[in-house]
Amino acid sequence: MPLLDLDDGFRLYYERHGEGPPVVFAHGAGGNAMSWWRQVPAFADRYTVVTFDHRAFGRSPDIEDGPGRTAFGADALALLDALGLGEVHFVAHSMGARTAIGLMRLDPGRFRSLTISGSNAGCVDDRLRERKAELAASGVTAGTLLQRALPEDFREREPELWHLYRQIRSINPPRPPDFLAPSPALRNFRGSSATRLLESGVPLLWIVGAVDRVIPAELVRMSHGLTPGSRYAEIADAGHSAYFERPEPWNAEVLRFIDEVEAMEAV
Repeated sequence: MPLLDLDDGFRLYYERHGEGPPVVFAHGAGGNAMSWWRQVPAFADRYTVVTFDHRAFGRSPDIEDGPGRTAFGADALALLDALGLGEVHFVAHSMGARTAIGLMRLDPGRFRSLTISGSNAGCVDDRLRERKAELAASGVTAGTLLQRALPEDFREREPELWHLYRQIRSINPPRPPDFLAPSPALRNFRGSSATRLLESGVPLLWIVGAVDRVIPAELVRMSHGLTPGSRYAEIADAGHSAYFERPEPWNAEVLRFIDEVEAMEAV
C-alpha cells in the first residue's frame, strides 16, 4: 500500500496511475481516493493520475492531536515533492479546494492548471455572501452534507451507485463535527482568494452540477465572474457530486480544459 511518511509521523495514502503530464485529484469531505474511480480510467490513458486520501480521511488517519485540515496544503506539497512532480494539473472537488488554495499559498508555481469542482474555493465577495445567506434562509441548502451530496431522487434512479457512494464514504475514520469549521480567528474573515487566483495566472476552470444543493451553481457562476479569464462549466441534471453522478460529461469538460492547456503550453 503506497504511503508517504511525513516528519510528524503521519502517513499519507496515495495512488499513481498512467503516464504523461500529471493530474492530481483532491477529493471532497464525503469521499477519499476511491471516489475518483470514474475518473482514473478516463484520464490515465494519456495523463499520470495521482489520487490520495486527505489527512483524517480514508487510509490516512491523522496522528493524535494532529493538525487536521490546516495541513492539507502542506501534505499536498510534500506528496508532489516525494513523487518528483513539478507543475501539475490540480483538480479539486468541494473540500479539496481548500487543499488547492493552501498549496497555491505555499507554492503557486506548482500549478499547470486548476479545476475547482463544486466549490467557491474562498473566491467570494459581499454580494456572493449575501446571496449565499439568502439561499440558506430559503432552505435551498438545508440538510446534512450527506443528504445534499446527491440529488434527492438519486437513490431511486441509481440504487447501486447510491450504495457504492455510501460505502466509499464509510471507510473514512470518525472526525469531530467541527472538523471543517473555520478557526475562531477566521470566523469573521471577509477576505477572498480571488486576488490569489488572478495573480497566479493559472488557467482556471469552475465546474458544478446544475442542481448542486451544497454550493448552488449560481454561486459558482459568481466566483467565475470574480476571476476574469476563467472558464465555467455546468453539468446538467447533476448535484454536488457531479463527477460521480454524471462522469461522462464531467470528465469531458475537465479533459477538454486540460488538453487545451497542454496544447497551449506546447506552442
